[in-house]
Amino acid sequence: MRFDLIDRVIEKNETKIRAIKNVTSAEEYLGDHFPGFPVLPGVMMLETLVQAGRKLADEQEAKPAMPLVVKEVRNIKYGNMVKPGQTLEVEVTLKDIHETKGYQFTGVGTVDGQVAVKGKFALIELDKAE
Repeated sequence: MRFDLIDRVIEKNETKIRAIKNVTSAEEYLGDHFPGFPVLPGVMMLETLVQAGRKLADEQEAKPAMPLVVKEVRNIKYGNMVKPGQTLEVEVTLKDIHETKGYQFTGVGTVDGQVAVKGKFALIELDKAE
């Protein structure tokens, strides 16, 4: 199953991307997370950061030849919940590209100016994944 959580890219340059994810009550996973109190699961917030990172990596001079997969996630912290009707705005910054460590990113997702998710992650080409 392939799904795109990025609804719109607001701004993008070689090292930074800002994008949004509009959360709607029509999204299937909200029915079970949580019954009677739907919120965007933390893993979907993280996936929104990862998808923004992939879009940013595609802008690099040496574009990845293979699909990028998650190599590492560090220091992920969750703050505010994201409810249907709210917009998660993500900002992802490319910190480094390393032969064995892959694309190194930091990211933050906010709702109404409050942090919902933030942390560091690395993406690596599928053929180099361990």
